[in-house]
Amino acid sequence: MLTPQAPAGPSGPSGPAGAATPSGVPGAPGAPGAATPSGAPGAARPSGPSGADGPTAAGDGERLRERIADALTASRARTAALTDCVEEPDLTAQHSPLMSPLVWDLAHIGNQEELWLLRNVAGRDPMHPEIDPLYDAFEHPRATRPSLPLLPPAQARSYSAEVRGRVLDLIEKAPLEGNRLLSDGFAFGMIAQHEQQHDETMLITHQLRKGPAVLTAPPPPEAPSTPLPKEILVPAGQFTMGTSTEPWALDNERPAHAVDVAAFHIDTVPVTNAAYIEFIDDGGYDEPRWWTEEGWAHRNHAKLSAPLFWKREAGQWLRRRFGVTEPVPPAEPVVHVSWYEADAYARWAGRRLPTEAEWEKAARHDPATGRSLRYPWGDEDPQPHHANLAQRHLQPAPVGAYPAGVSPLGVHQLIGDVWEWTSSGFHPYPGFSAWPYREYSEVFFGGDYKMLRGGSFAVDPVACRGTFRNWDHPVRRQIFSGFRTARDDRPTSAESV
Repeated sequence: MLTPQAPAGPSGPSGPAGAATPSGVPGAPGAPGAATPSGAPGAARPSGPSGADGPTAAGDGERLRERIADALTASRARTAALTDCVEEPDLTAQHSPLMSPLVWDLAHIGNQEELWLLRNVAGRDPMHPEIDPLYDAFEHPRATRPSLPLLPPAQARSYSAEVRGRVLDLIEKAPLEGNRLLSDGFAFGMIAQHEQQHDETMLITHQLRKGPAVLTAPPPPEAPSTPLPKEILVPAGQFTMGTSTEPWALDNERPAHAVDVAAFHIDTVPVTNAAYIEFIDDGGYDEPRWWTEEGWAHRNHAKLSAPLFWKREAGQWLRRRFGVTEPVPPAEPVVHVSWYEADAYARWAGRRLPTEAEWEKAARHDPATGRSLRYPWGDEDPQPHHANLAQRHLQPAPVGAYPAGVSPLGVHQLIGDVWEWTSSGFHPYPGFSAWPYREYSEVFFGGDYKMLRGGSFAVDPVACRGTFRNWDHPVRRQIFSGFRTARDDRPTSAESV
């Protein structure tokens, strides 16, 4: 019997993401859908390209089993790296009112894996049903989690390890066809993505944590010296948005549908720290005309004056990054800004944030073939030379550092580095169907959520696609969020960055 124990710590609000207990009757025949965002060392490999039949249809069941095992192993290695590097008090404390204690995430990962794979897929009896309510993200918002009788770290690790051992055995035996949870290994891919989502959440907690650095990583690659154009014209026309064929795609990414987009210009690269400092120095935080009414009210209430973790000392901007204070790198994409800040910058610059459809067309549309690609660089799974993913560098890379990841239209760094705010709210695509449970996407449609696209340096390739959709409240900035701007098509003088 597991013996839960309650850690002490302050309370805080919950965010929009977090997997719910599976509900309804799984296994209805049909096409698969999938889970959420985050990063890891050791990139997991997602299933075949959008538009392909998928591994099981191709008769490649053994390769699919290997892919599943690799994805789960990579996610667990990252979870261990993020939790083994700190002592027990850091695991049980709540480091910010915005986040759960790390130990909650640790056991929640194991609990969701047991619920979906051992109970729903394998039909086994619950291992420890008494802890299910403690790790239901919808029953307990982050504000209440520190006061729950949570499993202490040793028991949380033991429970998750026991679940994982049984799941690895299951991978060898489970049929990977016959119903929606099994087809193309969807349920296994959903769980790998879910763990990576929580790994990104735990990395955010590490960034919010006070104290000395416990995480290290090499610096990202340098950017080429050749200047890039300031913006790229995306021609008017129809493109295919979303997917109906990506095996591990989420329900909110589905179905594929045609969208007409007017011609527009989009920044070649994300907005940099240097460009954002110009906005600050020009009084951008003090001029209400650049802000929406709600944004200005929030700016005043929260006393915003710079991105989160920035401070100015002796005439220099510094930032705190995973326990290290350092000068703000001018050529990196700005990170830790809210939607309100991104929108204000865009107005100040005489531009706007791109819509979600504009962002995806810039990222996926190939004008030579008319196809929508899986990724900006094509249908190939992400490799280290394509994008800054998988927590390899613990920071965004200088703009232009990944020329191999450029889109057919010439737009850089659309995948990795920073989540990019768009102007769009979170709404279903035409023909949307909630699956495998309403609480993944449907309950969040509408409201004040704003869409983020592209992933960050903290996102693992298993949870990163050109169709992947993330969403959050416009006030959020503890997340690894940045942005790029756009404008309607009109004549302008050519500029370079």
